[in-house]
Amino acid sequence: MTDTSGAVGVLARALDQTARVLAEVRPEHLDQPTPCREWTVQRLVAHLVADPGHFVTMMRGGRPDWDAEPAPVGSDPAGAFRAAAEELMIVWREQDASAVAGADWQTAEFAVHTWDLARGLGRPTGDLDPEVAARGLDFMRAGLTPENRGRAFAAEQPAPPDAPVYEQLAAFAGREV
Repeated sequence: MTDTSGAVGVLARALDQTARVLAEVRPEHLDQPTPCREWTVQRLVAHLVADPGHFVTMMRGGRPDWDAEPAPVGSDPAGAFRAAAEELMIVWREQDASAVAGADWQTAEFAVHTWDLARGLGRPTGDLDPEVAARGLDFMRAGLTPENRGRAFAAEQPAPPDAPVYEQLAAFAGREV
């Protein structure tokens, strides 16, 4: 499959971006809070590193346990994430064009949590790829309703009308911006 400018291409950029922010994590950050309800940077990092494997499991017909506590990451979360993300992209290259809609869900997951991680690290978010956030936000707006938010997303929070797209995405996902 070749989809460098569409859904899979944007997902690849989201994965690269997540890896770059993960590379900024230092031991002194691990106990810091994040915008994810009650998650520290350490817990969010573990979740992010586990996510590509969960998506691979789903794409191969399995049922990942999204509620299971992720395994400890070790001293190189960016490297662990890159390896898992590469496996995810290999699976995407095996898909036909009808499967690309799932890439937008994955992009939304990585966009929201990369913003969460950046905020947890106390770093600016203005350098994050706006197309990644816009694609994730469009996907979430199309399918996430107050009735199906579950435990993963709090109620939509207010964001200024002129807020950057990452803040709009985060607010839609229930984060205070």
